[in-house]
Amino acid sequence: MAAIQDPTLVKLCAQLASRLSISLASARRQVEQAAAREGHRDVERRRAMAESMLAALDKDNGDHARQLDALLENSEGDGNFILED
Repeated sequence: MAAIQDPTLVKLCAQLASRLSISLASARRQVEQAAAREGHRDVERRRAMAESMLAALDKDNGDHARQLDALLENSEGDGNFILED
């Protein structure tokens, strides 16, 4: 049976996923890996890690979704870019 997820952590990961234009699972994995690198495994530390990652994005003020769109537009003219397979 899957473990019960902390709703606050899930919400923070969802915000992170939205800002980075990635999946919720990818955002959660990033938070868990960053917390594990620092030796923290408890939920409170993972929440703090997610909050610090969101704060770093706010400080960066970059629009990552727009950057991804620009990269994809540039790739479409490339001969190695496959639109469909």
